[in-house]
Amino acid sequence: MTALLRLSSAIDAVTAFIGRSVSWLILVAVLVSAGNAIIRKLFDASSNAWLELQWYLYGAVFLLAAAYTLQRNEHVRIDIATSGLSKKTRDWIDLLGHIFFLLPFCFLMVYLGWPFFWNAFQNGETSLNAGGLTIWPAKLLILVSFILLTAQGFSEIIKRWAVIKGLIEDPTIPKDLPPVVEGLETVAGLSNRVEK
Repeated sequence: MTALLRLSSAIDAVTAFIGRSVSWLILVAVLVSAGNAIIRKLFDASSNAWLELQWYLYGAVFLLAAAYTLQRNEHVRIDIATSGLSKKTRDWIDLLGHIFFLLPFCFLMVYLGWPFFWNAFQNGETSLNAGGLTIWPAKLLILVSFILLTAQGFSEIIKRWAVIKGLIEDPTIPKDLPPVVEGLETVAGLSNRVEK
């Protein structure tokens, strides 16, 4: 299990690096958007390439940060359905959900994503819009994002199993909450989140 936990830590480090790095693309997308708007208003000129670049940048952030979101336990959940359950039951739900839902979906997307990207790359597919960009980089982002999400899914399975077995502390629980935050979580009925 030690080797698996080391593998999980390595995956987590790569995921965190990519997740933090791509966040800067939001700033680039905003600058591209603002520049395009200014040029359109001042010079009555526009470019589909600039619009598509903006979409590519937002898409890159969304896709490449998905694994980081999973790692940070920030993805959308229906907590109202599980908040009354014990911590151990929620851990089992996470483990089984990752094994039977997340990984099969990721495998399917990687399997379908490869030919989707490769065909676009081989054919030099470009946007149908006049002056638009080449399409294959966007399709490559889809493939890469699901490869990263698959790896992070394996990492989460390893960590969740180790938590269930009592080998590690739950990495999704904040370790040093200030007393005010602990009190607010209890008042808000969120004490299950920090329950050990």
